[in-house]
Amino acid sequence: MNATTTDAPIALYGFLTPRPGHADQLRQLLLDLVEPSRGHDGNLQYHLHEQEDGRFFLYEVWASQEHLDRHNASPLLSAFMDALPAHMEGVPEAYSGKMRSRYPAAAA
Repeated sequence: MNATTTDAPIALYGFLTPRPGHADQLRQLLLDLVEPSRGHDGNLQYHLHEQEDGRFFLYEVWASQEHLDRHNASPLLSAFMDALPAHMEGVPEAYSGKMRSRYPAAAA
C-alpha cells in the first residue's frame, strides 16, 4: 500500500449459490480467481470457502477502494462476470465496507 493512501482497507464478502448441477463449474470459476486476484496490486486477502449447504463464500480485502475498483475493471473479473450467470442461482449475496478495526497488513 502506498504510504500516502489514507483510505481504510475495503472488505468484500458474500455468498454465491450454484445452479442445480453446476457446483463443480462454479467452484472452478471461483478457484480460477483466487491466485490471479491475490497478485493484483492492493490485494491483502482473497479466500474462497465452501459451505455445508453448497453455497460458496468469497472473502476479499483490498488496501483501498481504488485498488478494488482496478481489480473490478480487470479483464480477469470481466471474464468471470460473463461466465457467472450460467452457473449461479439468483444473484450474489454481496456486502462490502471499510474496515474499522486495525488491519496489520495495511500498516506494513
